[in-house]
Amino acid sequence: MCSFIGSTKKVYVAGDGPAVIVLTEMPGISPQVIRFAKWVIDAGFTVYLPSLFGVDGAVPNAEDGAAILKRACVSAEFRAFASNESSPVTQWLRHLAKHAHQECGGIGVGAIGMCFTGNFALTMMLESAMLAPVLCQPSLPFDDPSAINMSDDELHAVAARLEKDDLSVLAYRFEGDRYCRAERFDAYSKTLGKRFVAKVLPDSAAHPHPPPFFEKIVACPHSVVTAHLIDELGQPTIAARDEILQFFISKLLPTTDATLPETAPVSSNHH
Repeated sequence: MCSFIGSTKKVYVAGDGPAVIVLTEMPGISPQVIRFAKWVIDAGFTVYLPSLFGVDGAVPNAEDGAAILKRACVSAEFRAFASNESSPVTQWLRHLAKHAHQECGGIGVGAIGMCFTGNFALTMMLESAMLAPVLCQPSLPFDDPSAINMSDDELHAVAARLEKDDLSVLAYRFEGDRYCRAERFDAYSKTLGKRFVAKVLPDSAAHPHPPPFFEKIVACPHSVVTAHLIDELGQPTIAARDEILQFFISKLLPTTDATLPETAPVSSNHH
């Protein structure tokens, strides 16, 4: 359990090396999210996996998953429909990043947000320990596809920091994702410029039979490194996974000769 700014949350921690915070997608810490976290551990990192919503380890049916989503949308911790406003939980996550850095050492920490939490990894850049943000299908705010779930002041502060410290943001989405559309990536590019490195995968790269919540409720290619990942060598989603792991290695382990382990071979098939 981790307690910051008056809020206590369960955080799963495993691995060795610099810290990477893995932020779960809707509807919670699924086996697919855990699988990704294990890949990060295998690449040489300590994973911090905070429980933010849902039932940890479960694969909810479509109805239960939808109920979890609805509860999160009205929670005081999140701003699911807010343009130009950051979700309050991001302040807690910035404290977690600082804490993880103190515990694990190294030059800094990384973070990946997915779907509902996709943009949170960018807001966490307001914490100086954060060096490697990855945004997978950032889906908030739900009601404005061209908006960013951050206040203007925070967004411009992050943009200034990326420039000053020569850092970049990796971002992924499927071309036909209805929850993270091209307009959102355009908005990021407009503010962050060349610091925002966008990767768009074809819809054909998505797993055709994801878990029930994604098949029935999400109902479009969406989760690049979890529910819609095809775990086969040569697949574009595996190439995306390997790019993310290599990004963490290059930013957080720059003085080593670390490369991806044989269990996570770098695919030559690039999207």
